[in-house]
Amino acid sequence: MKLSSDFYTGEDAVQIAINLLGKVLFTNINNKLTAGIITETEAYLGVSDKASHAYNGRRTVRTETMYLEGGIAYVYLCYGIHSLFNVVTALENTPHAVLVRAVKAYKGVDIMLKRRGLATITPLAFVGPGKVSQALGIDYSLSGISLLEKKIWIEDKGFIISDSSIEAGPRIGVDYAAEDALLPYRFVAKGI
Repeated sequence: MKLSSDFYTGEDAVQIAINLLGKVLFTNINNKLTAGIITETEAYLGVSDKASHAYNGRRTVRTETMYLEGGIAYVYLCYGIHSLFNVVTALENTPHAVLVRAVKAYKGVDIMLKRRGLATITPLAFVGPGKVSQALGIDYSLSGISLLEKKIWIEDKGFIISDSSIEAGPRIGVDYAAEDALLPYRFVAKGI
């Protein structure tokens, strides 16, 4: 069942990041259906979070998408090379987002491998936000599209993630965020 707008508009991005674990991220890019079970996420809490692109109310052409109502894709380029896929959460003008850092292949595995230039699945084939986007065919041109439509969406397929299988820790690559770099806003589901 496709997640509804209510799932995305909650005010607690940390809880949404946890709740996204075990959900299935689908893409239909160029008529190629692929999907991965979300196994790792990171929460970003808008204007008060020094690691967020919207920290201190920053509004740019790139970050304007984060200020839309939850349920929108926020995709940006990292190092001018890697497209990183985020789920915009919360209500309009509250720029919270959740970065999808890893997935387990679920559908269209052969397409995902081809996009990654791999012959077989390796333990790290779809671990890392750039790898996730590459495998699922997501690029920065898709930033701003609704997750309620037919190009990118997330479904609940009934995978149960127990609290004991979730590890929380600091986010990766945000050392510039001073004390906010230490916040335990990265979540990994073990055993999927």
